[in-house]
Amino acid sequence: QVQLVESGGGLVQPGGSLRLSCAVSGITLEYYAVGWFRQAPGKEREGVSCHSSLDGTTYYADSVKGRFTISRDNAKSTVYLRMSSLKPEDTAVYYCNAFAMDTRSDYWGQGTQVTVSP
Repeated sequence: QVQLVESGGGLVQPGGSLRLSCAVSGITLEYYAVGWFRQAPGKEREGVSCHSSLDGTTYYADSVKGRFTISRDNAKSTVYLRMSSLKPEDTAVYYCNAFAMDTRSDYWGQGTQVTVSP
């Protein structure tokens, strides 16, 4: 059974930092592209960042460039999202995703709430 379990969300003041973690089990993480998505109330889910399993390239949404950093530890089967200089508009439920290009396998976590408020 494949499981992705996010943690590290919470309430933080504007300008603050958080590190989200996604513990992955049931698959060999090194064979999967990984990413973080978010969904704010009343809005569609959007991609925040992703990391390729093939060449290590990363993608960041324009809204988070320079503030967020995605990383992975394949040995620990964990994906991270370091978020700094947080803004109220970063408030959302953040979801972890693992995707395999060859099999089109696509797995999601249950999400973790991030709230940025004074």
